[in-house]
Amino acid sequence: MNIVKKIAREQYKDLVDSVAKKLRTIQIPKEGWLSTTRNALGLSVAQLAGRMSVTRQDISKIERNELTGSVTLKTMQNIAEAMGCRFVYAIVPRNRVEDLLVERAKIIATRIVETTNKHMALEDQALSDKQISNEINRMQKEILQDIPSDFWNDEV
Repeated sequence: MNIVKKIAREQYKDLVDSVAKKLRTIQIPKEGWLSTTRNALGLSVAQLAGRMSVTRQDISKIERNELTGSVTLKTMQNIAEAMGCRFVYAIVPRNRVEDLLVERAKIIATRIVETTNKHMALEDQALSDKQISNEINRMQKEILQDIPSDFWNDEV
């Protein structure tokens, strides 16, 4: 991987980690953000419907759709704007991006080393458990140094 791509990847990782750190503790209210925000503002369903030129039933359906995960981002944005708010969404890793990469590299390295060791065992040259562990760690570091294009392919 060239240096520009490596720098860009590091910047992406830093951005995602920075946002994730701020957002990780946010919990979705049990009523959903739309209903919770509407109620916090003291807006009735009828008032919000009037601001959007839709029916009360439309607003109620949208709030239910948010809870089932079937509301669109555009709809969330439109309602947020009608309430004088801004809609923001993010994909937040459970851990740091680096942790996800390290975990995936270990899975790949383990598969490669175990497959290789099976072939070596057929030739009576199997590695010891310690050698296997060392080789997995070495290969994991190598993979992380230059992440291959098939890194996230499931068949790896």
